[in-house]
Amino acid sequence: MPAQESQEKSENKSQVSLWERLERPAPAPRSTLSPHRIAAVAVEIADAEGLDAVTMRRLATELGVAPMAAYRYVSGKDDLLELMVDFVYGELTLPDDTAGWRETMRTLAMRTRAVLLKHPWMARTSVLALTPNQLAVPECVLATLDALGLDADTMMAVSRTVTAYVHGAVDAEIGLLRLMQERGWSSGHETRSGLAPRMTWLMNTGRYPTYQRYTLEATRKDDPQWQFEVGLDCVLDGIAAHMGI
Repeated sequence: MPAQESQEKSENKSQVSLWERLERPAPAPRSTLSPHRIAAVAVEIADAEGLDAVTMRRLATELGVAPMAAYRYVSGKDDLLELMVDFVYGELTLPDDTAGWRETMRTLAMRTRAVLLKHPWMARTSVLALTPNQLAVPECVLATLDALGLDADTMMAVSRTVTAYVHGAVDAEIGLLRLMQERGWSSGHETRSGLAPRMTWLMNTGRYPTYQRYTLEATRKDDPQWQFEVGLDCVLDGIAAHMGI
């Protein structure tokens, strides 16, 4: 085959998405390997050891196949990560399509938080990953907003606002959990004790009286779900008031 023709075929293959390739009729399988099994094992590794532990060689070892076997389905780490993201979003049950816009968005936000906390390595993946199961989430949101008669740009702005809150809040929660794990702190009390020297000095400067009031009076410091829900309701209230819906 001429070099130019070979290069053109290689370039054309790279322009075809993973999901388009996987939906094409496949030859009879020569093993029990499948995209679902590959994703499931990769997610197990990431859940237990973090995203950096997921390599094609490690994956092959866990699957009990030759190192090149998985390449029949994924071309490398980027494709594998897409499979993993899709697998995780497949765990997220979409609300009933009869729910109103607020209930739909609130339910999805709560369920997304639960899924992301179950798989903390997801915080390192792009919120713009385009996979079938991931795209089903904004499709569900946009469909419920579409029923309100909003224009397309406004629908997407509302959807992205809630998504930004969810991922921002959960990323911060995961970051704190990671810090606690690294320092060996097992509770909020231990965390505050570990941070006490610098916090005490800062509070003693007298520059942060309102924050100091929070540290002395707050009773929900160790209730991240309550904190998440209050913030979420504030975002949804703001959308409702601004849009008049």
